[in-house]
Amino acid sequence: MTANTKKITVTDIQKKKNKEPIVAITAYDALFAKIFDEAADIILVGDSLNMSFNNKQDTLSIGINEMIYHTNAVCAGAKQALIITDMPFGSYTNEDMALKNAVKIFKKTKADAVKLEGGLRVANTIKRLCDEGISVCGHIGLMPQFVRFEGGYSVKGRDPKTAQNLINDARALEAAGVFAIVLEGVVSDVAQAVSKSVNVPIIGIGSGNQVDGQILVWSDMLGFFDKFKPKFVKRYLDGANLIKNAVQNYADEVKSRAFPNEEFEYKN
Repeated sequence: MTANTKKITVTDIQKKKNKEPIVAITAYDALFAKIFDEAADIILVGDSLNMSFNNKQDTLSIGINEMIYHTNAVCAGAKQALIITDMPFGSYTNEDMALKNAVKIFKKTKADAVKLEGGLRVANTIKRLCDEGISVCGHIGLMPQFVRFEGGYSVKGRDPKTAQNLINDARALEAAGVFAIVLEGVVSDVAQAVSKSVNVPIIGIGSGNQVDGQILVWSDMLGFFDKFKPKFVKRYLDGANLIKNAVQNYADEVKSRAFPNEEFEYKN
């Protein structure tokens, strides 16, 4: 998607189901959002920023105001991609709270949609948001906001019961009105079954390639986050080492007075 100049909408994303794979990536600031904008259909302002941007152990401590701050930054940089904002942990524990916080995001940013984690459990909440004109992306499978409850990150769909639960969750979210669903950390054959069970796009992360699109955290795929590397992440760039080497080269030139030379100086 290199020649597009038209703003992508939720309807555009829905039309890609079974036709064209959806490209999604996270971003947290205007600089990277602008860089990603031409290639991405969706940019997610993910609560993953709490780990890769704030150096926290999980996503749970980030708040709604921080998500709004970063969403505004991303919206300033991206003009084409659909922008989705994660609703952080604790911001949608009941329908009224979810509506209040989703409305706050919509009023204070140019986000196109919000994303909530959960299946049947949050279906009524999602319906309430959709009924009020707020576009919602679902998120099922491995849910990072449940990491402490589950005692870590574990792949989902390894047995028939949990596989069927995922299908039931996807169908419940579709009935509630989501325009798409992120499916994280699910064995590939089950992910394919989930995708076939609904008419909304399924965007995978660690869920194989037989779904309707893929999303990765930018700092994972570009090699900037090196605390750990999930199995499903392909690193397209050795970003951290490239930056470290460049900065060290700068430091060496400053100390040796090689920089700035005449090329970078003003003369009378």
